[in-house]
Amino acid sequence: MLRLFWLIARVLASLCAQLRRLPLEASMALGARGPAHRARPERLWQAMLVILPLAFFAARLLPHVTLVMSPSIEAYALRKSPGPIARGDYVMFTLRHPIAGPKPISVTKHALCLPGDRLTMFETPSLLMPGSRDGHYYCNGHFLGASVPEAYNGMRLAHLTWSGVIPVGKIYVGSTHPRGFDSRYFGLVPVTSLARMERIL
Repeated sequence: MLRLFWLIARVLASLCAQLRRLPLEASMALGARGPAHRARPERLWQAMLVILPLAFFAARLLPHVTLVMSPSIEAYALRKSPGPIARGDYVMFTLRHPIAGPKPISVTKHALCLPGDRLTMFETPSLLMPGSRDGHYYCNGHFLGASVPEAYNGMRLAHLTWSGVIPVGKIYVGSTHPRGFDSRYFGLVPVTSLARMERIL
């Protein structure tokens, strides 16, 4: 019982000390130059004139900004930009694949090979894993990238083996990163599942 009494007394003493410091802290917060100077509330309003517009701008902008965490894309922040998808555009879509984990993730890539383009793939023996083969991909004769037999975590990767004219409604997506996870592995992506994006940073 005595220990409980001393504990309550210490809590009350700490609370009283904080209450005694409250006017001083409020004065400093309102722009006083020091403990012995009077508060200057106009400094608070000046600060608010700067902070509030910035906070309003951030609140309106941030919900429309997508941050890119992948090293395979040379952008840090994107926003949706409606319109037809052209070659090289940033596109965002939802990926469902074992390498992405149990839940679907949002992915950003470039639109590299469009409907009507010819995608050519040929295989060579893998230099990274004996007994495996790597796929090499070209769009209208332009090199897009080559597959690797396994991911960083050791998971085996099956690569796209299809070649031909890309059909209407499909797009090959990817990046310049040699180990980017893109259409080399999960194939062509429906245009209807892609959102055109614009780089802002």
